[in-house]
Amino acid sequence: MLIIGSHVSFSGGLLAATNEALSYGANTFMFYTGAPTNTIRSKIDLDNTLKAQKLMTENGIDINNVICHAPYIINLANKKVMDKYLFSINFLKSEIQRCEALGVSKIVIHPGNAVDISKEEGINNIIKALNEILTKDTKVTILIESMAGKGSECGNSLAELRTIIDGVKVKSKIGVCLDTCHLHDAGYDMHNFDDYLKSFDQAIGLDKLKCLHINDSKNSLGTHKDRHENIGFGNIGFEVLSNIIYNKQLKDIPKILETPYIDQKYPPYKLEIEMIKKELFNPNLKEEVIKYYEK
Repeated sequence: MLIIGSHVSFSGGLLAATNEALSYGANTFMFYTGAPTNTIRSKIDLDNTLKAQKLMTENGIDINNVICHAPYIINLANKKVMDKYLFSINFLKSEIQRCEALGVSKIVIHPGNAVDISKEEGINNIIKALNEILTKDTKVTILIESMAGKGSECGNSLAELRTIIDGVKVKSKIGVCLDTCHLHDAGYDMHNFDDYLKSFDQAIGLDKLKCLHINDSKNSLGTHKDRHENIGFGNIGFEVLSNIIYNKQLKDIPKILETPYIDQKYPPYKLEIEMIKKELFNPNLKEEVIKYYEK
């Protein structure tokens, strides 16, 4: 069974997020527990959460496939300003606690930026932070996202991802989220995805791959810019992305769309998911999204 969904809003709690996902024809979804650029968080509503969990069960959404995304303000790679480093550790701990309260078992994080330090030092900082955060009693698995390599981003190569994974002591609570746009922008050719998966398996192990972000890219291969495009409208292309989505080795892994809103206001996910399920590119998708929301 294809496990596919998109980013949804958490405004209105887990119940509203679940309803939004269902409106797109999705059977999984991803969310931030609050704005990704600040620390403002509402208290988790138990009644809202229980209703959401019931709705998921009734509609074939396995909560184990639902993904939380940590906010961008967390940077585990840099501790030149110790207060900011400790803030990142403690805020990620609090996000994990919120996931536990929601019954969500996976949280994706951007590894961090090694600002004014070497990548090696940044990766060591990430490992130290993760070893402080993760214990044998942690109920949530942290998924390190593959990055495009913009600026001083860590985690844009298999070697860097492997180093982080190898350094984490509680191996059962660490995994990887691959982002197709990021991989393309980092220089990995998505046309040869089976070759990439073979290399991933040799370096890290496919058992550590827990989530896929499915995005096209506005950029040429290896430009390290990280600019997402709607499925089939970028430099990766529909056929390549469809082949990744339907790769038999990845059938049990949730696929999450993070593609841009059309005209910056209309979510494309319902029509993108329909297009993906049909396995046929719709060159009129953007116009049809506008018509759908303006009718």
